[in-house]
Amino acid sequence: MTEYKPFKEGKVREIYDVGDALVMVATDRISAFDVILKNKITKKGTVLTQMSKFWFDYTKDLLPNHMISVNTADMPEFFRQPQFEGNSMLCRKLTMLPIECIVRGYITGSGWASYQKTGKVCGITLPEGLKESDKLPEPIYTPSTKADLGDHDENISYEQSITVLEKHFPGKGEEYAAKLRDYTIALYKKCADYALSRGIIIADTKFEFGLDEAGNVVLGDEMLTPDSSRFWPLEGYEPGHGQPSFDKQFVRDWLKANPDSDYLLPQDVIDKTIDKYLEAYELLTGTKL
Repeated sequence: MTEYKPFKEGKVREIYDVGDALVMVATDRISAFDVILKNKITKKGTVLTQMSKFWFDYTKDLLPNHMISVNTADMPEFFRQPQFEGNSMLCRKLTMLPIECIVRGYITGSGWASYQKTGKVCGITLPEGLKESDKLPEPIYTPSTKADLGDHDENISYEQSITVLEKHFPGKGEEYAAKLRDYTIALYKKCADYALSRGIIIADTKFEFGLDEAGNVVLGDEMLTPDSSRFWPLEGYEPGHGQPSFDKQFVRDWLKANPDSDYLLPQDVIDKTIDKYLEAYELLTGTKL
């Protein structure tokens, strides 16, 4: 049996090159504030992979994506081991575009902090009088650069995203920037509408895109997971304050309240976190893991 080693490790994912494809493994690691925490959240990697699969299937008519299979029987023998079951995805190889595509449908987090100071979010002027957690009149696209492990992503304007893309793909900057913006908004609207029908508000999320061999834009990475999105319960939603969430905001809040924790979570926070992830998965997909 050929052994494989990851050629790239992110905060949560490990990526293996298996020749003409990649295997992306979502680990049970959890990160917050760009730091990998000392605990693992059991089953979290499986939730992330299966939720991405659900959304990739749901949106493939809108835009192709990189998923080939989440069945380890379709992967090299090495991946037919218990630690890869459920949390691994066989993917097409793409040339990834160097932009994180963030879309905000509601005002919260760093966007809310910015709006309170300037009336703007990432340079976009918003209507006066918005309350925390308010739904925005229209979703806004606020791209950022992709930082290396340990660094912070940097918010940029749409115009700056053209410059970044032009640098990497001369003559294509404007075309790719427009496509990323338009696909990001379209994907968000389709999925946010669906999630609402299942009792979940998607406040914001981020997508990543790449190019296939023919130069077509393809959706990659993960999609609409509790790691890359803010999910709120529709029941009890009330603007004017922060909302309870199905994502790792719970972990972020605990860390903020416990600055001396050294990024070590107590067991009850770990248990509540995976319960939130599982609840979100079951609400959205209608199935149990």
